[in-house]
Amino acid sequence: MSFEREDFGLLGPLHLNSIDWENSNHRRSIAASLVQGTYILERDRQEKRQGSQALAPPWWEFFHFKLIRQLVDDADSCIFGAIYEYAPPSSHCNDSIDRSPRYVIAFRGTINKPDSFSRDFSLDIHVIRNGLHQTSRFEIAMKAVRSMVAMVGDSNVWLAGHSLGAAMAMLAGKTIAKTGNFLEAFLFNPPFLSAPIERINYGNVKHGLRFASSVITAGLVLATKGNSQTSQSEDPFFILSAWTPCLFVNPTDHLCSEYIGYFEHRKKMEEIGYGAIERLATQNSLGDLFMSVMRRSAEAAEPLHLLPSAYLTVNLSPSQDFKQAHGIQQWWRPDLHLKCNLYKYK
Repeated sequence: MSFEREDFGLLGPLHLNSIDWENSNHRRSIAASLVQGTYILERDRQEKRQGSQALAPPWWEFFHFKLIRQLVDDADSCIFGAIYEYAPPSSHCNDSIDRSPRYVIAFRGTINKPDSFSRDFSLDIHVIRNGLHQTSRFEIAMKAVRSMVAMVGDSNVWLAGHSLGAAMAMLAGKTIAKTGNFLEAFLFNPPFLSAPIERINYGNVKHGLRFASSVITAGLVLATKGNSQTSQSEDPFFILSAWTPCLFVNPTDHLCSEYIGYFEHRKKMEEIGYGAIERLATQNSLGDLFMSVMRRSAEAAEPLHLLPSAYLTVNLSPSQDFKQAHGIQQWWRPDLHLKCNLYKYK
Protein backbone atom coordinates (compact mmCIF):
# COMPACT_ATOMS: atom_id res chain seq x y z
CA MET A 1 0.00 0.00 0.00
CA SER A 2 1.19 3.52 -0.76
CA PHE A 3 1.01 4.72 2.87
CA GLU A 4 3.65 2.13 3.82
CA ARG A 5 6.10 3.98 1.55
CA GLU A 6 5.26 7.20 3.38
CA ASP A 7 5.52 5.98 6.98
CA PHE A 8 8.71 7.20 8.68
CA GLY A 9 8.64 4.29 11.11
CA LEU A 10 8.82 1.82 8.22
CA LEU A 11 11.00 3.68 5.72
CA GLY A 12 12.84 6.50 7.49
CA PRO A 13 16.48 6.64 8.68
CA LEU A 14 15.83 5.47 12.23
CA HIS A 15 19.56 4.79 12.61
CA LEU A 16 20.17 8.54 12.95
CA ASN A 17 19.14 8.74 16.60
CA SER A 18 22.19 10.92 17.29
CA ILE A 19 23.02 13.67 14.82
CA ASP A 20 26.56 14.70 13.96
CA TRP A 21 26.29 17.79 11.78
CA GLU A 22 29.96 17.48 10.82
CA ASN A 23 29.16 14.12 9.20
CA SER A 24 28.32 14.55 5.52
CA ASN A 25 26.27 11.33 5.53
CA HIS A 26 24.09 12.71 8.32
CA ARG A 27 23.62 16.04 6.54
CA ARG A 28 22.68 14.26 3.31
CA SER A 29 20.25 11.90 5.04
CA ILE A 30 18.51 14.68 6.96
CA ALA A 31 18.20 16.93 3.91
CA ALA A 32 16.69 14.02 1.94
CA SER A 33 14.28 13.26 4.80
CA LEU A 34 13.07 16.87 4.88
CA VAL A 35 12.41 16.70 1.15
CA GLN A 36 10.49 13.47 1.75
CA GLY A 37 8.52 15.30 4.42
CA THR A 38 7.48 17.80 1.76
CA TYR A 39 6.27 14.99 -0.49
CA ILE A 40 4.24 13.51 2.36
CA LEU A 41 2.79 16.91 3.30
CA GLU A 42 1.15 17.01 -0.12
CA ARG A 43 0.08 13.37 0.12
CA ASP A 44 -1.50 14.06 3.53
CA ARG A 45 -3.43 16.93 1.94
CA GLN A 46 -4.59 14.73 -0.94
CA GLU A 47 -5.66 11.89 1.35
CA LYS A 48 -7.16 14.29 3.92
CA ARG A 49 -4.95 12.87 6.68
CA GLN A 50 -4.91 15.26 9.62
CA GLY A 51 -3.88 15.23 13.25
CA SER A 52 -2.71 11.82 14.46
CA GLN A 53 -3.37 10.33 11.03
CA ALA A 54 -0.91 12.63 9.25
CA LEU A 55 2.25 10.82 8.14
CA ALA A 56 4.44 13.82 7.32
CA PRO A 57 5.48 15.24 10.77
CA PRO A 58 7.87 12.42 11.82
CA TRP A 59 10.00 13.14 8.75
CA TRP A 60 11.15 16.41 10.34
CA GLU A 61 10.30 16.03 14.04
CA PHE A 62 12.66 13.03 14.41
CA PHE A 63 15.55 15.44 13.64
CA HIS A 64 14.20 18.25 15.87
CA PHE A 65 12.85 20.45 13.09
CA LYS A 66 9.60 22.41 13.15
CA LEU A 67 7.45 23.11 10.11
CA ILE A 68 6.99 26.87 10.01
CA ARG A 69 5.50 27.34 6.53
CA GLN A 70 4.06 25.40 3.63
CA LEU A 71 4.69 26.67 0.09
CA VAL A 72 1.49 26.35 -1.92
CA ASP A 73 1.13 26.55 -5.69
CA ASP A 74 -1.30 29.26 -6.78
CA ALA A 75 -2.47 27.22 -9.77
CA ASP A 76 -3.78 24.07 -8.06
CA SER A 77 -3.30 24.76 -4.31
CA CYS A 78 -0.92 21.81 -3.94
CA ILE A 79 1.95 21.90 -1.44
CA PHE A 80 5.23 21.94 -3.36
CA GLY A 81 7.64 23.12 -0.68
CA ALA A 82 8.15 23.66 3.01
CA ILE A 83 10.28 25.76 5.34
CA TYR A 84 11.64 24.02 8.41
CA GLU A 85 13.31 25.53 11.48
CA TYR A 86 15.91 23.58 13.43
CA ALA A 87 14.94 23.63 17.10
CA PRO A 88 17.02 21.11 19.06
CA PRO A 89 16.14 20.54 22.73
CA SER A 90 18.45 21.99 25.35
CA SER A 91 19.66 18.47 26.19
CA HIS A 92 21.35 18.43 22.78
CA CYS A 93 23.42 21.52 23.48
CA ASN A 94 26.62 19.47 23.49
CA ASP A 95 25.93 17.95 20.07
CA SER A 96 27.92 19.11 17.08
CA ILE A 97 25.85 21.98 15.66
CA ASP A 98 28.53 24.01 13.90
CA ARG A 99 27.28 22.90 10.48
CA SER A 100 23.60 22.70 11.34
CA PRO A 101 21.16 24.96 9.53
CA ARG A 102 18.72 27.30 11.20
CA TYR A 103 16.25 26.89 8.37
CA VAL A 104 15.82 24.47 5.48
CA ILE A 105 13.70 25.27 2.43
CA ALA A 106 12.76 21.99 0.73
CA PHE A 107 11.04 21.32 -2.59
CA ARG A 108 9.44 18.08 -3.69
CA GLY A 109 9.42 16.59 -7.17
CA THR A 110 6.59 15.29 -9.33
CA ILE A 111 3.83 13.27 -7.64
CA ASN A 112 2.04 10.85 -9.96
CA LYS A 113 -1.38 11.37 -8.41
CA PRO A 114 -4.38 13.07 -10.06
CA ASP A 115 -4.56 15.99 -7.61
CA SER A 116 -1.10 17.29 -8.47
CA PHE A 117 0.21 15.48 -11.55
CA SER A 118 -1.18 17.86 -14.16
CA ARG A 119 0.52 20.91 -12.65
CA ASP A 120 3.71 19.02 -11.82
CA PHE A 121 3.92 17.66 -15.35
CA SER A 122 3.48 21.11 -16.85
CA LEU A 123 6.42 22.28 -14.75
CA ASP A 124 8.47 19.29 -15.93
CA ILE A 125 7.83 20.56 -19.47
CA HIS A 126 8.99 24.02 -18.41
CA VAL A 127 12.23 22.45 -17.15
CA ILE A 128 12.70 20.70 -20.50
CA ARG A 129 12.08 23.97 -22.33
CA ASN A 130 14.35 25.89 -19.95
CA GLY A 131 11.45 28.03 -18.80
CA LEU A 132 11.10 27.20 -15.11
CA HIS A 133 12.04 30.78 -14.23
CA GLN A 134 8.87 31.99 -15.94
CA THR A 135 6.46 30.00 -13.77
CA SER A 136 4.42 31.27 -10.84
CA ARG A 137 5.56 28.33 -8.68
CA PHE A 138 9.16 29.43 -9.01
CA GLU A 139 8.18 33.02 -8.24
CA ILE A 140 6.58 31.84 -4.98
CA ALA A 141 9.66 29.76 -4.15
CA MET A 142 12.08 32.57 -4.96
CA LYS A 143 10.12 35.06 -2.86
CA ALA A 144 10.33 32.67 0.10
CA VAL A 145 14.09 32.17 -0.36
CA ARG A 146 14.79 35.90 -0.62
CA SER A 147 12.67 36.57 2.46
CA MET A 148 14.50 33.98 4.58
CA VAL A 149 17.94 35.16 3.45
CA ALA A 150 17.02 38.78 4.20
CA MET A 151 15.76 37.77 7.64
CA VAL A 152 18.52 35.43 8.88
CA GLY A 153 21.41 35.62 6.39
CA ASP A 154 22.63 33.17 3.78
CA SER A 155 24.78 31.12 6.18
CA ASN A 156 21.67 30.07 8.12
CA VAL A 157 19.59 28.77 5.22
CA TRP A 158 19.81 25.47 3.35
CA LEU A 159 18.10 24.57 0.09
CA ALA A 160 17.06 21.00 -0.68
CA GLY A 161 15.09 19.40 -3.47
CA HIS A 162 14.53 16.21 -5.44
CA SER A 163 14.02 15.85 -9.20
CA LEU A 164 11.72 18.74 -10.23
CA GLY A 165 12.27 20.12 -6.73
CA ALA A 166 16.05 19.90 -7.26
CA ALA A 167 15.65 21.98 -10.41
CA MET A 168 13.64 24.49 -8.37
CA ALA A 169 16.28 24.61 -5.63
CA MET A 170 19.10 24.87 -8.17
CA LEU A 171 17.49 27.79 -9.95
CA ALA A 172 16.78 29.53 -6.65
CA GLY A 173 20.36 28.92 -5.52
CA LYS A 174 21.82 30.24 -8.77
CA THR A 175 19.55 33.29 -8.70
CA ILE A 176 20.41 34.23 -5.11
CA ALA A 177 24.12 33.49 -5.68
CA LYS A 178 24.24 36.23 -8.30
CA THR A 179 23.51 38.70 -5.49
CA GLY A 180 26.46 37.41 -3.46
CA ASN A 181 24.46 35.06 -1.21
CA PHE A 182 25.69 31.47 -1.32
CA LEU A 183 23.32 28.94 0.21
CA GLU A 184 24.26 25.40 1.11
CA ALA A 185 22.22 23.25 -1.24
CA PHE A 186 21.38 19.53 -1.42
CA LEU A 187 20.16 18.64 -4.89
CA PHE A 188 18.97 15.05 -5.26
CA ASN A 189 18.65 13.59 -8.79
CA PRO A 190 18.65 17.03 -10.46
CA PRO A 191 17.58 16.82 -14.12
CA PHE A 192 20.28 17.24 -16.75
CA LEU A 193 18.64 17.37 -20.15
CA SER A 194 21.03 15.94 -22.70
CA ALA A 195 21.66 12.93 -24.90
CA PRO A 196 22.38 9.96 -22.58
CA ILE A 197 26.09 9.75 -23.42
CA GLU A 198 26.95 8.61 -19.89
CA ARG A 199 25.10 5.35 -20.49
CA ILE A 200 27.53 4.33 -23.26
CA ASN A 201 29.84 1.61 -21.97
CA TYR A 202 32.84 2.42 -24.17
CA GLY A 203 35.02 5.16 -22.69
CA ASN A 204 36.69 6.21 -25.95
CA VAL A 205 33.31 6.55 -27.66
CA LYS A 206 31.97 8.65 -24.81
CA HIS A 207 35.02 10.91 -24.85
CA GLY A 208 34.85 11.26 -28.64
CA LEU A 209 31.20 12.27 -28.55
CA ARG A 210 31.75 14.74 -25.74
CA PHE A 211 34.79 16.22 -27.47
CA ALA A 212 32.84 16.68 -30.71
CA SER A 213 29.95 18.23 -28.77
CA SER A 214 32.31 20.66 -27.04
CA VAL A 215 33.89 21.76 -30.33
CA ILE A 216 30.48 22.26 -31.99
CA THR A 217 29.11 24.11 -28.95
CA ALA A 218 32.15 26.40 -28.73
CA GLY A 219 31.89 27.08 -32.46
CA LEU A 220 28.21 28.01 -32.18
CA VAL A 221 28.99 30.31 -29.25
CA LEU A 222 31.59 32.14 -31.35
CA ALA A 223 29.21 32.28 -34.32
CA THR A 224 26.24 33.62 -32.36
CA LYS A 225 27.90 35.70 -29.66
CA GLY A 226 31.23 36.64 -31.19
CA ASN A 227 34.68 36.49 -29.64
CA SER A 228 34.19 39.29 -27.14
CA GLN A 229 36.54 39.01 -24.18
CA THR A 230 35.25 39.54 -20.66
CA SER A 231 37.28 39.69 -17.50
CA GLN A 232 36.68 37.13 -14.78
CA SER A 233 35.12 39.83 -12.61
CA GLU A 234 32.51 40.37 -15.35
CA ASP A 235 32.00 36.72 -16.31
CA PRO A 236 28.65 35.56 -14.81
CA PHE A 237 29.71 31.91 -14.93
CA PHE A 238 32.93 32.66 -13.05
CA ILE A 239 31.07 34.76 -10.47
CA LEU A 240 28.65 31.87 -9.93
CA SER A 241 31.58 29.48 -9.40
CA ALA A 242 31.86 30.62 -5.76
CA TRP A 243 28.62 28.71 -5.12
CA THR A 244 29.27 24.97 -4.68
CA PRO A 245 25.99 23.05 -4.33
CA CYS A 246 25.97 19.38 -3.35
CA LEU A 247 24.65 17.22 -6.19
CA PHE A 248 23.55 13.63 -5.62
CA VAL A 249 23.18 11.48 -8.73
CA ASN A 250 22.77 7.84 -9.64
CA PRO A 251 24.55 6.60 -12.80
CA THR A 252 21.55 4.42 -13.75
CA ASP A 253 19.18 7.39 -13.55
CA HIS A 254 19.27 8.82 -17.07
CA LEU A 255 17.59 12.03 -15.90
CA CYS A 256 20.60 13.11 -13.84
CA SER A 257 23.55 10.86 -14.77
CA GLU A 258 24.93 13.29 -17.36
CA TYR A 259 26.28 15.42 -14.52
CA ILE A 260 28.96 12.74 -14.09
CA GLY A 261 30.27 13.17 -17.62
CA TYR A 262 29.69 16.94 -17.61
CA PHE A 263 32.19 17.52 -14.81
CA GLU A 264 34.62 14.72 -15.68
CA HIS A 265 34.82 15.83 -19.32
CA ARG A 266 35.66 19.37 -18.26
CA LYS A 267 38.52 18.01 -16.16
CA LYS A 268 39.77 15.84 -19.03
CA MET A 269 39.65 18.69 -21.54
CA GLU A 270 41.84 20.77 -19.22
CA GLU A 271 44.31 17.88 -18.94
CA ILE A 272 44.71 17.47 -22.72
CA GLY A 273 45.08 21.21 -23.36
CA TYR A 274 41.62 22.08 -24.66
CA GLY A 275 40.47 23.97 -21.59
CA ALA A 276 39.66 27.15 -23.53
CA ILE A 277 37.21 25.27 -25.78
CA GLU A 278 35.58 23.58 -22.81
CA ARG A 279 35.24 26.82 -20.86
CA LEU A 280 33.04 28.08 -23.69
CA ALA A 281 31.15 24.81 -24.07
CA THR A 282 30.54 24.11 -20.39
CA GLN A 283 28.41 27.20 -19.86
CA ASN A 284 26.27 26.78 -22.97
CA SER A 285 23.68 24.21 -24.00
CA LEU A 286 23.99 22.91 -27.54
CA GLY A 287 20.22 22.58 -27.84
CA ASP A 288 19.59 26.13 -26.65
CA LEU A 289 22.24 27.46 -29.03
CA PHE A 290 20.60 25.69 -31.98
CA MET A 291 17.27 27.21 -30.96
CA SER A 292 18.78 30.70 -30.79
CA VAL A 293 20.25 30.20 -34.29
CA MET A 294 16.85 29.08 -35.59
CA ARG A 295 15.25 32.15 -34.00
CA ARG A 296 18.13 34.29 -35.32
CA SER A 297 18.57 35.65 -31.84
CA ALA A 298 21.95 36.37 -30.29
CA GLU A 299 20.65 35.67 -26.82
CA ALA A 300 19.47 32.37 -25.42
CA ALA A 301 18.06 31.78 -21.97
CA GLU A 302 20.71 30.72 -19.47
CA PRO A 303 20.60 26.90 -19.23
CA LEU A 304 19.29 25.91 -15.82
CA HIS A 305 21.28 22.70 -15.47
CA LEU A 306 24.77 24.01 -16.23
CA LEU A 307 26.93 24.69 -13.18
CA PRO A 308 30.48 26.01 -12.80
CA SER A 309 31.17 24.26 -9.48
CA ALA A 310 29.70 21.40 -7.48
CA TYR A 311 30.40 18.78 -4.88
CA LEU A 312 29.23 15.72 -6.79
CA THR A 313 28.22 12.52 -4.99
CA VAL A 314 27.53 9.44 -7.12
CA ASN A 315 25.65 6.46 -5.70
CA LEU A 316 27.44 3.39 -7.06
CA SER A 317 25.22 0.96 -5.17
CA PRO A 318 23.22 -1.31 -7.53
CA SER A 319 19.68 -0.19 -8.36
CA GLN A 320 16.97 -2.63 -9.33
CA ASP A 321 15.26 -0.29 -11.78
CA PHE A 322 14.84 3.35 -12.79
CA LYS A 323 12.31 3.99 -10.04
CA GLN A 324 14.83 3.02 -7.38
CA ALA A 325 17.69 4.86 -9.11
CA HIS A 326 15.63 8.07 -9.25
CA GLY A 327 13.98 7.75 -5.85
CA ILE A 328 14.68 10.03 -2.89
CA GLN A 329 14.68 7.03 -0.53
CA GLN A 330 18.14 5.88 -1.62
CA TRP A 331 19.83 8.94 -0.15
CA TRP A 332 19.28 8.16 3.55
CA ARG A 333 20.39 4.53 3.38
CA PRO A 334 23.39 3.88 5.68
CA ASP A 335 25.04 1.28 3.42
CA LEU A 336 25.59 3.30 0.25
CA HIS A 337 28.68 2.93 -1.92
CA LEU A 338 29.42 6.55 -2.74
CA LYS A 339 32.01 8.33 -4.87
CA CYS A 340 32.51 12.03 -4.07
CA ASN A 341 34.41 14.68 -6.00
CA LEU A 342 34.74 18.44 -5.76
CA TYR A 343 34.73 20.31 -9.07
CA LYS A 344 35.68 23.99 -9.15
CA TYR A 345 35.45 26.12 -12.28
CA LYS A 346 38.62 28.05 -13.09
